[in-house]
Amino acid sequence: MNKNFLANDLIYLRAAEPEDLDIMYRMENDPEQWDVASFTVPYSRYTLKQYIADSQNDMFADKQLRLMVVSKKENRVIGTVDLTDFSPLHNRAAIGIGILKEYQNKGFGKMALELLCEYAFGFLRVHQLYAHVAFTNINSKKLFMSLGFEHTATLKNWLRVDKGYEDVLFFQKINNKSEV
Repeated sequence: MNKNFLANDLIYLRAAEPEDLDIMYRMENDPEQWDVASFTVPYSRYTLKQYIADSQNDMFADKQLRLMVVSKKENRVIGTVDLTDFSPLHNRAAIGIGILKEYQNKGFGKMALELLCEYAFGFLRVHQLYAHVAFTNINSKKLFMSLGFEHTATLKNWLRVDKGYEDVLFFQKINNKSEV
């Protein structure tokens, strides 16, 4: 069994630490992300500080897992990856990613998602991962498809955007090696 699920040569994934407060605040309060993340209000520093303090980093207890994406070269947080909406009964979770703008389109997002998928399937033994991707988000569509996620449904008028509504593509990846 691979004992190093959360690292490769360029990045590693780790739990959130108190010193991540500023970067999380910046990312969570980026208005460009609110439409795809279903945020309705900004997060306060207090709320994020409590989240970091209260998180057990146990997907079974928290029903979610947030990991920080760290560049080994710079030893700097460059984004986050998440497993959310975990359902132990159905053994599935939603997967999401946020990479700082200055690190986008450089392969870091794909590496981070690969590591998270390997961890979810190989260690946590999750049966299924899924993602919601806005129809106009071409880069995310390509990213998930490049990792073997299949477009299995379209959610019509799912997101309210500036000029009306936008469809969301539902992507799934099944772990065929998982046990029932």
